[in-house]
Amino acid sequence: MSKKKNSVLKYTRVKPFTNVLISCLFIFLALLCLLPAVLVLIVSFSSESSVRLIGYSYIPRGLSLAAYEYLAKQTGYIGHAFLNSIGITIVGTILGLITTSTMGYALSRPNYRLRSFFTWFIFIPMLFSGGLVASYMINAQILKLKDTYWALILPICCSSFYCIIMRTFFQTTVPDAIIESAKIDGARQIRIFLQIVLPISLPAVATIGLFLTFAYWNDWMMAKYYISGNRHNLFPLQYVLIALEENIDFLTRNQQNMTAGTVSSVPSETVRMAMVVISVVPIACSYPFFQKYFVSGLTIGAVKG
Repeated sequence: MSKKKNSVLKYTRVKPFTNVLISCLFIFLALLCLLPAVLVLIVSFSSESSVRLIGYSYIPRGLSLAAYEYLAKQTGYIGHAFLNSIGITIVGTILGLITTSTMGYALSRPNYRLRSFFTWFIFIPMLFSGGLVASYMINAQILKLKDTYWALILPICCSSFYCIIMRTFFQTTVPDAIIESAKIDGARQIRIFLQIVLPISLPAVATIGLFLTFAYWNDWMMAKYYISGNRHNLFPLQYVLIALEENIDFLTRNQQNMTAGTVSSVPSETVRMAMVVISVVPIACSYPFFQKYFVSGLTIGAVKG
Protein backbone atom coordinates (compact mmCIF):
# COMPACT_ATOMS: atom_id res chain seq x y z
CA MET A 1 0.00 0.00 0.00
CA SER A 2 2.83 2.37 0.87
CA LYS A 3 4.55 1.62 -2.45
CA LYS A 4 1.37 2.44 -4.34
CA LYS A 5 1.00 5.68 -2.39
CA ASN A 6 4.60 6.65 -3.09
CA SER A 7 4.17 5.96 -6.79
CA VAL A 8 1.09 8.19 -6.91
CA LEU A 9 2.93 10.99 -5.10
CA LYS A 10 5.83 10.60 -7.51
CA TYR A 11 3.66 11.45 -10.52
CA THR A 12 1.53 14.10 -8.80
CA ARG A 13 4.29 16.02 -7.04
CA VAL A 14 5.27 19.29 -8.71
CA LYS A 15 8.98 19.89 -9.13
CA PRO A 16 10.45 23.03 -7.54
CA PHE A 17 11.43 24.55 -10.90
CA THR A 18 7.97 23.88 -12.33
CA ASN A 19 6.42 25.38 -9.22
CA VAL A 20 8.47 28.55 -9.71
CA LEU A 21 7.40 28.80 -13.38
CA ILE A 22 3.73 28.38 -12.49
CA SER A 23 4.02 30.98 -9.72
CA CYS A 24 5.69 33.43 -12.11
CA LEU A 25 2.95 32.83 -14.68
CA PHE A 26 0.19 33.59 -12.19
CA ILE A 27 2.01 36.66 -10.92
CA PHE A 28 2.31 37.88 -14.51
CA LEU A 29 -1.42 37.28 -15.13
CA ALA A 30 -2.29 39.07 -11.89
CA LEU A 31 -0.22 42.09 -12.96
CA LEU A 32 -1.97 42.13 -16.33
CA CYS A 33 -5.31 42.32 -14.52
CA LEU A 34 -3.99 45.07 -12.25
CA LEU A 35 -2.47 47.29 -14.94
CA PRO A 36 -5.79 48.71 -16.28
CA ALA A 37 -6.84 49.72 -12.76
CA VAL A 38 -3.47 51.40 -12.20
CA LEU A 39 -3.84 53.25 -15.52
CA VAL A 40 -7.28 54.55 -14.53
CA LEU A 41 -5.90 55.79 -11.21
CA ILE A 42 -2.90 57.51 -12.84
CA VAL A 43 -5.04 59.18 -15.52
CA SER A 44 -7.43 60.49 -12.86
CA PHE A 45 -4.48 62.34 -11.28
CA SER A 46 -3.06 63.50 -14.63
CA SER A 47 -3.46 66.99 -15.97
CA GLU A 48 -5.94 67.55 -18.75
CA SER A 49 -3.26 69.01 -21.02
CA SER A 50 -1.15 65.85 -20.60
CA VAL A 51 -4.06 63.62 -21.60
CA ARG A 52 -4.83 65.76 -24.65
CA LEU A 53 -1.18 65.81 -25.67
CA ILE A 54 -0.05 62.18 -25.21
CA GLY A 55 -3.31 60.39 -24.37
CA TYR A 56 -3.67 57.89 -21.56
CA SER A 57 -0.21 57.10 -20.21
CA TYR A 58 1.36 55.48 -17.18
CA ILE A 59 3.89 58.33 -17.12
CA PRO A 60 1.96 61.59 -17.58
CA ARG A 61 3.67 64.87 -18.31
CA GLY A 62 1.84 66.59 -15.50
CA LEU A 63 -0.14 65.77 -12.39
CA SER A 64 -3.26 67.56 -11.26
CA LEU A 65 -6.15 67.27 -8.83
CA ALA A 66 -8.48 69.18 -11.14
CA ALA A 67 -10.73 66.18 -11.73
CA TYR A 68 -11.27 65.56 -8.02
CA GLU A 69 -11.63 69.29 -7.37
CA TYR A 70 -14.37 69.42 -10.00
CA LEU A 71 -16.17 66.50 -8.33
CA ALA A 72 -15.62 68.09 -4.92
CA LYS A 73 -17.64 71.09 -6.08
CA GLN A 74 -20.54 68.66 -6.50
CA THR A 75 -20.19 67.43 -2.92
CA GLY A 76 -23.81 67.97 -1.96
CA TYR A 77 -25.12 66.21 -5.05
CA ILE A 78 -22.59 63.36 -5.17
CA GLY A 79 -22.36 62.97 -1.38
CA HIS A 80 -26.10 62.47 -0.97
CA ALA A 81 -26.12 60.02 -3.89
CA PHE A 82 -23.19 58.18 -2.31
CA LEU A 83 -25.13 57.73 0.94
CA ASN A 84 -28.17 56.62 -1.05
CA SER A 85 -26.15 53.93 -2.79
CA ILE A 86 -24.70 52.69 0.50
CA GLY A 87 -28.15 52.41 2.09
CA ILE A 88 -29.72 50.81 -0.97
CA THR A 89 -26.86 48.32 -1.27
CA ILE A 90 -27.01 47.27 2.39
CA VAL A 91 -30.79 46.94 2.58
CA GLY A 92 -31.07 45.28 -0.83
CA THR A 93 -28.30 42.77 -0.11
CA ILE A 94 -29.85 41.77 3.22
CA LEU A 95 -33.34 41.39 1.74
CA GLY A 96 -31.92 39.52 -1.24
CA LEU A 97 -30.07 37.06 0.98
CA ILE A 98 -33.17 36.48 3.12
CA THR A 99 -35.48 35.82 0.18
CA THR A 100 -32.96 33.81 -1.82
CA SER A 101 -31.77 31.58 1.02
CA THR A 102 -35.23 30.85 2.41
CA MET A 103 -36.64 30.06 -1.03
CA GLY A 104 -33.64 27.89 -1.88
CA TYR A 105 -33.91 25.99 1.40
CA ALA A 106 -37.63 25.33 0.95
CA LEU A 107 -37.08 24.04 -2.57
CA SER A 108 -34.25 21.79 -1.43
CA ARG A 109 -36.43 19.83 1.01
CA PRO A 110 -37.71 16.59 -0.60
CA ASN A 111 -40.79 16.44 1.66
CA TYR A 112 -42.07 19.88 0.62
CA ARG A 113 -45.28 19.25 -1.34
CA LEU A 114 -45.13 22.32 -3.59
CA ARG A 115 -41.45 21.86 -4.36
CA SER A 116 -41.95 20.93 -8.02
CA PHE A 117 -44.48 23.71 -8.64
CA PHE A 118 -42.34 26.51 -7.20
CA THR A 119 -39.21 25.17 -8.88
CA TRP A 120 -40.89 25.61 -12.26
CA PHE A 121 -42.41 28.88 -11.03
CA ILE A 122 -38.95 30.43 -10.56
CA PHE A 123 -37.28 28.55 -13.42
CA ILE A 124 -39.59 29.71 -16.24
CA PRO A 125 -38.81 33.45 -15.75
CA MET A 126 -35.14 32.59 -16.32
CA LEU A 127 -36.08 31.47 -19.85
CA PHE A 128 -38.99 33.77 -20.68
CA SER A 129 -39.00 37.22 -19.14
CA GLY A 130 -42.24 39.14 -18.68
CA GLY A 131 -40.70 42.18 -20.35
CA LEU A 132 -39.91 45.73 -19.32
CA VAL A 133 -43.41 47.13 -19.91
CA ALA A 134 -45.08 44.50 -17.75
CA SER A 135 -42.57 44.89 -14.90
CA TYR A 136 -42.89 48.68 -15.04
CA MET A 137 -46.69 48.51 -14.84
CA ILE A 138 -46.54 46.15 -11.87
CA ASN A 139 -43.90 48.10 -9.96
CA ALA A 140 -45.12 51.62 -10.76
CA GLN A 141 -48.90 51.30 -11.06
CA ILE A 142 -49.88 48.25 -9.00
CA LEU A 143 -47.25 48.26 -6.24
CA LYS A 144 -46.93 52.09 -6.28
CA LEU A 145 -43.14 51.98 -6.01
CA LYS A 146 -42.44 54.93 -8.31
CA ASP A 147 -40.37 57.72 -6.75
CA THR A 148 -39.53 55.67 -3.66
CA TYR A 149 -36.39 53.95 -2.41
CA TRP A 150 -38.18 50.61 -2.69
CA ALA A 151 -38.24 51.04 -6.46
CA LEU A 152 -34.44 50.81 -6.37
CA ILE A 153 -34.44 47.74 -4.10
CA LEU A 154 -37.35 45.37 -4.70
CA PRO A 155 -37.21 44.88 -8.52
CA ILE A 156 -33.78 43.21 -8.30
CA CYS A 157 -34.11 41.85 -4.78
CA CYS A 158 -34.79 38.20 -5.62
CA SER A 159 -33.24 36.45 -8.61
CA SER A 160 -34.40 33.09 -9.95
CA PHE A 161 -30.82 32.22 -10.83
CA TYR A 162 -29.62 32.82 -7.27
CA CYS A 163 -32.51 30.76 -5.88
CA ILE A 164 -31.52 27.83 -8.09
CA ILE A 165 -27.90 28.15 -6.93
CA MET A 166 -28.92 28.14 -3.27
CA ARG A 167 -31.28 25.21 -3.78
CA THR A 168 -28.55 23.18 -5.47
CA PHE A 169 -26.05 24.07 -2.75
CA PHE A 170 -28.43 23.02 0.03
CA GLN A 171 -29.18 19.73 -1.75
CA THR A 172 -25.55 18.79 -2.32
CA THR A 173 -23.90 20.19 0.82
CA VAL A 174 -26.32 20.01 3.75
CA PRO A 175 -26.66 16.36 4.88
CA ASP A 176 -30.23 15.19 5.39
CA ALA A 177 -29.10 13.22 8.44
CA ILE A 178 -28.28 16.45 10.32
CA ILE A 179 -31.70 17.92 9.61
CA GLU A 180 -33.48 14.71 10.60
CA SER A 181 -31.47 14.54 13.82
CA ALA A 182 -32.46 18.10 14.66
CA LYS A 183 -36.12 17.27 14.03
CA ILE A 184 -35.88 14.28 16.35
CA ASP A 185 -34.44 16.59 19.02
CA GLY A 186 -37.51 18.81 18.65
CA ALA A 187 -36.04 21.67 16.65
CA ARG A 188 -38.39 23.60 14.35
CA GLN A 189 -37.61 24.46 10.74
CA ILE A 190 -36.69 28.07 11.52
CA ARG A 191 -34.20 27.01 14.18
CA ILE A 192 -32.76 24.32 11.90
CA PHE A 193 -32.35 26.84 9.12
CA LEU A 194 -30.76 29.57 11.29
CA GLN A 195 -28.52 27.47 13.56
CA ILE A 196 -27.59 24.51 11.36
CA VAL A 197 -28.14 25.18 7.65
CA LEU A 198 -26.83 28.74 7.40
CA PRO A 199 -23.50 28.15 9.24
CA ILE A 200 -22.77 25.26 6.89
CA SER A 201 -23.82 27.31 3.87
CA LEU A 202 -21.75 30.45 4.49
CA PRO A 203 -19.70 29.97 1.26
CA ALA A 204 -22.87 30.11 -0.89
CA VAL A 205 -24.36 32.94 1.18
CA ALA A 206 -21.14 34.99 0.89
CA THR A 207 -21.00 34.42 -2.86
CA ILE A 208 -24.62 35.43 -3.45
CA GLY A 209 -24.14 38.38 -1.10
CA LEU A 210 -21.15 39.55 -3.14
CA PHE A 211 -23.13 39.29 -6.40
CA LEU A 212 -26.04 41.22 -4.88
CA THR A 213 -23.70 43.91 -3.57
CA PHE A 214 -22.18 44.40 -7.01
CA ALA A 215 -25.62 44.47 -8.62
CA TYR A 216 -27.03 47.12 -6.28
CA TRP A 217 -23.92 49.29 -6.22
CA ASN A 218 -23.57 49.37 -10.02
CA ASP A 219 -27.28 49.66 -10.80
CA TRP A 220 -28.60 52.85 -12.36
CA MET A 221 -31.34 51.54 -14.64
CA MET A 222 -33.90 51.30 -11.82
CA ALA A 223 -33.40 55.00 -11.11
CA LYS A 224 -33.85 55.81 -14.78
CA TYR A 225 -37.10 53.83 -14.92
CA TYR A 226 -38.77 54.66 -11.62
CA ILE A 227 -37.32 57.93 -10.31
CA SER A 228 -38.55 61.24 -11.74
CA GLY A 229 -36.01 63.82 -12.83
CA ASN A 230 -36.98 66.26 -10.07
CA ARG A 231 -36.45 63.75 -7.22
CA HIS A 232 -32.72 64.40 -6.85
CA ASN A 233 -32.70 63.19 -3.25
CA LEU A 234 -33.43 59.61 -4.42
CA PHE A 235 -30.73 59.27 -7.07
CA PRO A 236 -28.02 56.61 -6.46
CA LEU A 237 -24.34 57.32 -7.10
CA GLN A 238 -24.06 55.55 -10.46
CA TYR A 239 -26.98 57.49 -11.91
CA VAL A 240 -25.50 60.79 -10.74
CA LEU A 241 -22.08 59.98 -12.20
CA ILE A 242 -23.63 59.03 -15.53
CA ALA A 243 -25.64 62.28 -15.55
CA LEU A 244 -22.46 64.28 -14.89
CA GLU A 245 -20.65 62.47 -17.69
CA GLU A 246 -23.49 63.20 -20.09
CA ASN A 247 -23.32 66.88 -19.16
CA ILE A 248 -19.56 66.91 -19.79
CA ASP A 249 -20.08 65.19 -23.15
CA PHE A 250 -22.71 67.79 -24.06
CA LEU A 251 -20.33 70.64 -23.22
CA THR A 252 -17.52 69.01 -25.19
CA ARG A 253 -19.64 68.41 -28.30
CA ASN A 254 -21.04 71.96 -28.26
CA GLN A 255 -17.95 73.84 -27.17
CA GLN A 256 -18.13 76.14 -30.20
CA ASN A 257 -21.46 77.48 -28.92
CA MET A 258 -20.30 77.91 -25.32
CA THR A 259 -18.81 80.92 -23.61
CA ALA A 260 -15.03 81.06 -23.77
CA GLY A 261 -13.49 79.18 -20.86
CA THR A 262 -16.61 77.19 -19.99
CA VAL A 263 -15.46 73.92 -21.56
CA SER A 264 -11.74 74.37 -20.95
CA SER A 265 -12.37 74.64 -17.20
CA VAL A 266 -13.96 71.18 -17.16
CA PRO A 267 -11.38 68.30 -17.10
CA SER A 268 -13.51 66.09 -19.32
CA GLU A 269 -11.09 63.17 -19.77
CA THR A 270 -9.59 62.96 -16.30
CA VAL A 271 -12.92 63.47 -14.54
CA ARG A 272 -14.25 60.31 -16.21
CA MET A 273 -11.44 58.32 -14.64
CA ALA A 274 -12.01 60.03 -11.31
CA MET A 275 -15.64 58.92 -11.48
CA VAL A 276 -14.50 55.35 -12.07
CA VAL A 277 -12.20 55.53 -9.05
CA ILE A 278 -14.96 56.92 -6.83
CA SER A 279 -17.42 54.24 -7.89
CA VAL A 280 -14.98 51.30 -7.77
CA VAL A 281 -12.98 51.93 -4.58
CA PRO A 282 -15.84 51.42 -2.06
CA ILE A 283 -17.01 48.15 -3.60
CA ALA A 284 -13.41 46.94 -3.96
CA CYS A 285 -12.80 47.63 -0.27
CA SER A 286 -15.83 45.52 0.66
CA TYR A 287 -14.55 42.43 -1.16
CA PRO A 288 -12.02 41.33 1.55
CA PHE A 289 -14.88 41.14 4.07
CA PHE A 290 -16.83 38.77 1.82
CA GLN A 291 -13.67 36.76 1.23
CA LYS A 292 -13.14 36.50 4.98
CA TYR A 293 -16.63 35.08 5.54
CA PHE A 294 -16.22 32.85 2.50
CA VAL A 295 -13.09 31.22 3.97
CA SER A 296 -14.73 31.04 7.41
CA GLY A 297 -17.73 29.30 5.88
CA LEU A 298 -15.50 26.74 4.24
CA THR A 299 -13.88 26.00 7.59
CA ILE A 300 -17.19 25.67 9.42
CA GLY A 301 -18.55 23.38 6.72
CA ALA A 302 -15.47 21.17 6.92
CA VAL A 303 -15.67 20.88 10.71
CA LYS A 304 -19.40 20.22 10.91
CA GLY A 305 -19.52 17.95 7.87
